[in-house]
Amino acid sequence: MVTQGTGYRDRMNIAIDGPAGAGKSTVARMVANRLQFIYVDTGAMYRAVTWYMLNQGVSSESPELVLQLAQNMTIELKPHEQGQMVLVNGEDVTPFIRSHQVSAAVSQYARIEGLRTKLVRLQQEMALGKGVVMDGRDIGTTVLPDAEVKIFMTATVKERALRRFNELRDEGITLEQLERDIAQRDRLDQEREVSPLRCAEDAIVLDTTHMDINQVVDAILSYCET
Repeated sequence: MVTQGTGYRDRMNIAIDGPAGAGKSTVARMVANRLQFIYVDTGAMYRAVTWYMLNQGVSSESPELVLQLAQNMTIELKPHEQGQMVLVNGEDVTPFIRSHQVSAAVSQYARIEGLRTKLVRLQQEMALGKGVVMDGRDIGTTVLPDAEVKIFMTATVKERALRRFNELRDEGITLEQLERDIAQRDRLDQEREVSPLRCAEDAIVLDTTHMDINQVVDAILSYCET
């Protein structure tokens, strides 16, 4: 799927978890680039499923139908000069999966146990060769519990909403609405029965509220060297 780099790859996987808007995807991609590792954005996989189901008119309240359609879906993550390309059944959906509509619905689909089982199995297969940086909600606790480095990134709801607001300025979403949505998503992610969002006992907690991206990346790289 992606060509692996050299160096740490034979002995290290890096798991980066945290709530919505913490900056996990951007940071994980930068860390992977610095180490020449594979970057796996698990959140993009759930977003891809959500985008597909919304376009098919299939509600998260119909889990049997969601699972039926998911069985015939193919999700591909491919490297791209601007990050990572996400394809569903061969179609590039990268521009669509970060929409507010998808963001508002993804937690509901991610609660479906059979869907998580399918995607977790795929994610674990991606990491078998080591040299992977993977980010999501349950990487250090469920997907890669044996990862050599585990980071739990967080920030205040207000800061995370502001970061998302700067990404979605053209969608007409207010900062106040984003704060409410992120707080609601935190609650859904933490309370779901299957693989809830939580910090692994052996993870390093990194509060990024007052850090810029480069500072966060440097901090994680320093943990990889210890």
